[in-house]
Amino acid sequence: MWIARTRERLTERVMHAGIARLADTLIAGGGAPLELVLPDGGRIGFGQPARVQLAIRDPEVLTQLANPTLASLAEAFVQGRIDLNGEFLEALPLVEKLAAAGGSSVTQRLTDVLTRHSARQDRQAISYHYDVGNDFYRLWLDDRMVYSCAYFRTADESLEAAQEAKLDHICIKLRLAPGERLLDIGCGWGALPIHAAQRYGVRAVGITLSRNQFEYGRDRVRELGLADRVELELLDYRELPGRYGAAAFDKAASIGMFEHVGLANLRAYFSTIATVVRDRGLFLNHGITSSDVESRAVGGGVGDFIGKYVFPHGEVPHLHVAIREMSAAGFEVADVESLRPHYAKTLEHWSRRLESQLDRAAAVVADRTLRIWRAYLAGCSYGFAQGWVSIYQLLGSCQRSAGPTDLPLTRDWMYR
Repeated sequence: MWIARTRERLTERVMHAGIARLADTLIAGGGAPLELVLPDGGRIGFGQPARVQLAIRDPEVLTQLANPTLASLAEAFVQGRIDLNGEFLEALPLVEKLAAAGGSSVTQRLTDVLTRHSARQDRQAISYHYDVGNDFYRLWLDDRMVYSCAYFRTADESLEAAQEAKLDHICIKLRLAPGERLLDIGCGWGALPIHAAQRYGVRAVGITLSRNQFEYGRDRVRELGLADRVELELLDYRELPGRYGAAAFDKAASIGMFEHVGLANLRAYFSTIATVVRDRGLFLNHGITSSDVESRAVGGGVGDFIGKYVFPHGEVPHLHVAIREMSAAGFEVADVESLRPHYAKTLEHWSRRLESQLDRAAAVVADRTLRIWRAYLAGCSYGFAQGWVSIYQLLGSCQRSAGPTDLPLTRDWMYR
């Protein structure tokens, strides 16, 4: 027993010495307003008055601090082995400094094995993410329940105004006209089909794999008296040709959905959409992309964390892959727009809204779920701001036959 206790004390001394060296390295680089509270009550500062505090609840976490990463510390937080006191959005750059001081690389390689992404697997993954509960999403989304990147013209708008601007931006890019038939693939809670029907006079179909989203959106359509113009369905994108037939739609949009498709399935995904859109019809794909040209990496292990806890089987391609596969399916890409700063701002709004309602959130989801979402929203905001990931809107014309598109010669119409 004496030997075991001696080993335990020696181990603790080694771990504390490792953290002390980490602190010395960080302080030598200018320090950080961060403090570690150790399981024995000890405190370690980093050369500046602390604004963020990491309270270590599990002594085993101390071993990870010798070589920390954003992902390992986020995982420890999700598991309740670390508590955070302070503003979550402020904590992320400080934790990155901590990881850098420990010698961790910002970029980690993701798996090279492509996921199968069967219809059943995709349905389960979507359900895992989106069926957390509408009451939870209501706490931090805008009034329309838009769960995708907003569009800020000045950066000072409210989230509600920026999300309305995003919906208009999409509708204008698609050049929607009264009486046209619009398809929204991955329609969420129905915001785009509803907005397009109300403001632009189209007949809209939206599909989702989330039952919670479908039921909420269907009820909303009925409440607004739009049942004759908006149809929502529980449907996989692969079922579209059989359900609606060829060239059934004038325009189509996919907003924040192709991240779930899988790299190996991108061509089939775009080809399926091309099948149901008429010749010269427009399609807008709005989705997250990797900053790594090989579509492999996300900073700080964030991709692995998201895949494990938030988006099972999610895969994001580099921009050139998305354009290549969209073009191979028969779409002539007419416009490419990066929304990376917009998504960093959107996620910041979502994170602050959730952080302001933690008590209410704790009443509708489990503690572990809440910890996951707190880490995810703040971490993704930081990741987009740093350029570890990006997001693009790609506008294409379905060119089944040779000749020009139906688009104007300039893009002035997009910003009227």
